[in-house]
Amino acid sequence: QVQLVESGGGLVQAGDSLRLSCAASGRTFAAGASGWFRQSPGKEREFVAVHSWTAYYTKYADSVKGRFTISRDNAKNTVYLQMNSLKPEDTAIYYCASAVARYDVDFDSYYSDFRRYDYWGQGTQVTVSS
Repeated sequence: QVQLVESGGGLVQAGDSLRLSCAASGRTFAAGASGWFRQSPGKEREFVAVHSWTAYYTKYADSVKGRFTISRDNAKNTVYLQMNSLKPEDTAIYYCASAVARYDVDFDSYYSDFRRYDYWGQGTQVTVSS
């Protein structure tokens, strides 16, 4: 049974930082793509960042580029999302997700689509006050 468990959300002020964690059991993050998505009330789930199964390749949404960093600790089978310079518009429930590795697709477009992921965490709330 695959389980993804997020932690690290909270209430912060604009300009502050948070680090989200996502620990996996039953699946090895390094064997596939690991993504972070977010969702605000009334909006569709939005891509934030993804880490490939390689050691270094990552992609970010334009809205978070330069402020957020996705990383992975293979020994702990955990993916992180370091969020700096937070803005009120970053307020959302943040979800981590896992997808199998595919080599026959365009990585950036394929793994920025939430429908490509087969396992999801329960979500963690991030609220940024102005």
